This record gives sequence, C-alpha cells and structure tokens, in this order.
Amino acid sequence: MNSIDKIKGIAKNTILDEVRTISQLVDYIDDDFAKVVELILESKGRVVVTGIGKSANIANKIVATFNSTGTPSMFMHAADAIHGDLGMIMPEDIIICISKSGNTPEIKVLAPLIKNIGNVLVGMVSGLDSFLAKQSDYVLKAVADREACPNNLAPTNSTTAQLVVGDALAVSLLEMRQFTSQDFAKFHPGGALGKKLYLRVSDLLAKQMPPQVKIDDDIRSVILEISSKRMGAAAVVGDDNILLGIITDGDLRRMMQQYEDVKPLKARDIMSESPKTIGEDELAINAFHMMEESSITQLVVCEGNKYMGLVHLHDILKEGIV
Repeated sequence: MNSIDKIKGIAKNTILDEVRTISQLVDYIDDDFAKVVELILESKGRVVVTGIGKSANIANKIVATFNSTGTPSMFMHAADAIHGDLGMIMPEDIIICISKSGNTPEIKVLAPLIKNIGNVLVGMVSGLDSFLAKQSDYVLKAVADREACPNNLAPTNSTTAQLVVGDALAVSLLEMRQFTSQDFAKFHPGGALGKKLYLRVSDLLAKQMPPQVKIDDDIRSVILEISSKRMGAAAVVGDDNILLGIITDGDLRRMMQQYEDVKPLKARDIMSESPKTIGEDELAINAFHMMEESSITQLVVCEGNKYMGLVHLHDILKEGIV
C-alpha cells in the first residue's frame, strides 16, 4: 500500500471510529439530561462551564453556543478556579464540569468546593463511576470507551462526544425556549449570518436616487435615466409615484431590434406592465431568492402601489450575504 492510500485509510478509520462513539451517545440521553435542561430553563443565573486540558477547549465552544442561542453562559478554567476564579460564581449559577475520566487532580479539588458553595453541579463525564460523577447532582454521560488515537491516548472520540452532548444540550434549550431566527439575529448582528437575518430591502434603498420616468417620456429621456442611475432599469410612474411598469436595458435592446425609428416612441410603448415587486420590510435575502427564481437582476420596491425604488442583485451581493 502506498503512502497516499495509507493516509486516506487512517483518516477514514478515524472518522468511522468517532461516528461509532457518537451514535452510542443516543443510549445515554436519560432523565438526568432532561432535568438539566429544565434546571437551566428555570434558572435566573448563568451556566458556568469548566474543564481542564482539551475538555476546557470544548467547554469554551459550548459556552459560545449557549450564549449565541439565548442561554447566558461563561467559561471558568478548572485550574484557575481553585486559585481564585471561584469568585466569579453567583449563587444561582449552574456549574457544568467537563472531564473524560472525572478523576483528574484539579477536578477532585474543584468539585467539593462547588458543592460547598451550594451551586448545582453537573458533571459531563465518560467515567460514570468516577469521582466527578459521584460528586455531581446530575450527570451528562459523554461516554467514549476508547480514543481514535492508536495509542488510546490523544483526546479524539472523548472530546467529540463532549462536543456532541453540549450541542444536544444547547439545541434542547433553544427549542424549549422557542428561540426563533429573529432571536438568533439579535445575537449575530455582524457578518454574513447576521445580515442574512436582519438586513432588509429598505436598508439597500437608503442612499438611492430611485430611477424613474413618466409614462409619456421620450426614449432619449428613458435611456438617460437608466444610464445615469446605473441600475439597469427605470420604473415607469404616474401621479403620486404610482407604479405603472418598468423598462429594463433588455427592453431597450428589444426595442432597437423591433423598431427602425425609435424617436416617436414613449415610455408607455416599451414598458413591461407587471414587474416583479417586493416590499420595503422584506429581508434582503428574500429579494435575492426572488431574483434567482425569476432569473432577473432587479426588483421594484413598492409600498402598496407606490414606487419606492429598485433593489439590484449587485446591491445584495455587495453585502456578502450570499
């Protein structure tokens, strides 16, 4: 076997080994898991997640997921906790302590201290007969009977199990809270994800001079308006900005093919009377999907029958939400 095939085989076996561990976790979701979810839902405090080594890295990720999905949470390193950081714990906080073995020296010191303070202690552990499991009020069973590492040493299966149990906890909490995409947007205002959830069509119109012509404007006026506003189209409007139709650069090309003399033509002669429209309050991502489905590059923005502007595909792409 050459080295390429050997490496591919090792990688595939690692993934399959971790998949096996994860699939077995389903059997360990029990009443303790459900009670922890209920406790957190009812708590007026935070969830403090602690651990040491690779488990501390997983704890940080779980904290990030909790905070982004409506469960106030914070990380406390187990080693720092026994050197003063226990002071960050408030009386109503729930403590989740993560450890594979549940028998590391720092955990053996930390668990009784938390119990003495009086906080609820939840152990996330693989060793179900461990010190941590026995000290905990509730046990989240992140069981991994072996590591994918050939020496059965490097945390692989065990940390993946912890991560998955943490995700199961976070998703259970957000579903029980009926946490919506609008709630999610409040915690993710930055980046493409946030924009996808909160950026609205009206935000894209803020700095725009809407391209528009009157129904009896001549073709020269139409071409100048479309060219100067650089939107590839202009709305045809009547009194009080009532939308009557749209003229796109495609309509202009078809006009040139159909008519030898375009001077007598007016906007009414070449406009499309039923343009695709969208409301100002619609999400920008919905505008993108409408354009994609209709194979067009702009939408007319209306409130009722009143023309408000055009939103172009490029406006949305510039925001980086797709």
